[in-house]
Amino acid sequence: MDDDKRDKISRVLQLYTRLCEGEVINKANEAQKYGVTERSIQRDIDDVRAFLDNDAERTGIVNSVIYDYKSRGYKLDQVYNLKLDNSEILAICKILLEARAFSKEVVQEMLDKLISCCVPKSNQERVKDLIRNEAFHYIEPRHGSEFIDKIWDIGQAIRESKLIEVDYLRLKDKQVVKRKLRPVAILFSEYYFYLTAFIDDKETRDHFDVINDSFPTIYRIDRIQSMKILDEKFHIPYSSRFEEGEFRKRIQFMYGGRLERVKFEYSGLDINCILDRLPTAQILDEHDGVYTVQAEVFGKGIDMWLRSQGDSIKLIA
Repeated sequence: MDDDKRDKISRVLQLYTRLCEGEVINKANEAQKYGVTERSIQRDIDDVRAFLDNDAERTGIVNSVIYDYKSRGYKLDQVYNLKLDNSEILAICKILLEARAFSKEVVQEMLDKLISCCVPKSNQERVKDLIRNEAFHYIEPRHGSEFIDKIWDIGQAIRESKLIEVDYLRLKDKQVVKRKLRPVAILFSEYYFYLTAFIDDKETRDHFDVINDSFPTIYRIDRIQSMKILDEKFHIPYSSRFEEGEFRKRIQFMYGGRLERVKFEYSGLDINCILDRLPTAQILDEHDGVYTVQAEVFGKGIDMWLRSQGDSIKLIA
């Protein structure tokens, strides 16, 4: 190895070590220190950057050498940790398995990709062992529909404010109906993905018992037989925009309808179960372990849920 190459390696290693120790590297000072040009120091810094980029694939930690204008020099900045730790990836895999939203084949493919991309190689087999039995006994949804690409297409239509036309398998009479929709949100609840949309066709709207511009309708995505994204766009004024987060708080049971207020007494063991299930719930009163609760919800799905709680809930209004 010639002296020039040895000197360069020594410079790069020293620069890397000092960057890791939190020092700021000034090109002019370093050039004078090592008796080289500033361009040489810049190439050394670029070599360190290249090493850090390659090392990120191994460690999962993404570091970057950035120029700090305040200090007038280069410093090391940890951007983010690319890999998930064992507990994080295990929790995500468990949630995915418990959701039971996709076919067994799709879920297994997702799990393999998550573990391969997000877990350091040394821990991958350990995570696989922890979910192996649950993945083997996974029960897929009975509808048997593969719709994951459809979710993405709907998401693009929402982002671009484009109307969509769907052939939808209606639950009440098993008929396939055509709907022209303004899609505004995708929601997930208890095994199923749902599309929240406003019906755009006036003639269809006239046959609905409860519908207007304030209350969207809800469609199970796995029941969408076919879908076409139209070139036609829709516009919702900013002041009237659909706020998915606020809607999600009030649509726990995936039934469309008017926004209503429900009031009941709860005498069960854990009031937090009610507050978690109904994010808009407010405790109005508490006496001897009996809570008076009020919540805002869309539609009539709340009625079935209240009845399912037995004697622990008494409906007031």
